[in-house]
Amino acid sequence: MPLTAEQAMLQVQERLKSLKTLVCEIDTERKRNETNINNVMRLTKMASEDKSPALNHKLKTLYKVGLQDAIQEEALIRQALAKIQDIRNIRNERRIQARNAGNKETIRRGALMKMLQISAQTLPLFVSKPGEKIPHLCGSIPADSSYIAKPGDMVAALVKSEEGEENWILAEVVQYVSSTSKYEVDDIDEEQKDRHVLSRRRIVPLPLMRANPETDGQALFSKGTTVMALYPQTTCFYKAIINQLPQTANEEYEVLFEDPTYPDGYSPPLFVAQRYVIAIKQNKKTTS
Repeated sequence: MPLTAEQAMLQVQERLKSLKTLVCEIDTERKRNETNINNVMRLTKMASEDKSPALNHKLKTLYKVGLQDAIQEEALIRQALAKIQDIRNIRNERRIQARNAGNKETIRRGALMKMLQISAQTLPLFVSKPGEKIPHLCGSIPADSSYIAKPGDMVAALVKSEEGEENWILAEVVQYVSSTSKYEVDDIDEEQKDRHVLSRRRIVPLPLMRANPETDGQALFSKGTTVMALYPQTTCFYKAIINQLPQTANEEYEVLFEDPTYPDGYSPPLFVAQRYVIAIKQNKKTTS
C-alpha cells in the first residue's frame, strides 16, 4: 500500500534518529580504536629494537584487538549506510507517487545536471567482504538476464526521434508491463517531456552501486574497453573508450568519446561517473 506523506515523514524521522545514534556509536568506536592503533604503532617501533618474546606477544594481542575493533566499526558503518539507503528509498517512493498523481516537479536544466551529478556521487558504494561475490548492477557488472528494472530506476533507453534517428537517452522507469514485456519510461530531460513504450531490448539498467576500486577493481571496465557513456552536461549516451580507471571510490572514469570532428576521431579526455558508464548493448534486432 502506498505511503501517505505523513507516514513517509514518520518513517524518515525514525530512520534519521537511528542514523544519529549509529553515527555517535561509530565516533565512539573510532576514538576507542585510535588508542589501540597508537599503542600498536608505539610497540611496533619498539619491536624493531627489542626482539623479546614478551613484547612480540603483547604486539600480537594488540593486533587481534585492533582486528576485532575494525570489524565492529565496519558493522556499524554498514548499518548506517543501510539507514541512509532506506531514507533514499522512502523519498523516491513518495516522488514516484507524486508523479503518478500528476504532480511531477519541473526541474530547470542546470538543476537537473546538478541532480544527476549528486545522484552519481551518492550512489551506494559496494565494498566486498573476503570471498564475497560482486552483485549484479555493481560497477561494470550487468543486470541478470531476468532482471526487471523497478519504477523510479534510471536506465539507458534506445528511442527513435520524429526524424527516425535512434539515440540512447537517460530515462526513468514508470512501469514494466509483464503482459507485453515492455517498459514505459520517461525521458529524464524536462525539456522533452516524452514518455516511451519500449521492449526490454531497448533498455539497459544503470548500476545500482558503485564499485570500490581499492577492493573490487574487477568490477570496473578495463582500460581500452568500448562503452556507452553519458556525455557531460547532456542526457544522452554515446560510444566512448575507457582511457583511465578511477583509483578511489570518489573518482570517475576518464573516457574518450567517438567524435569525427577531431583528427584522431576521439574527443579530448572527459570524466564520467561510474553510474553513467555502461556496456554497449549488442542487439541482433531491435523492436520498439
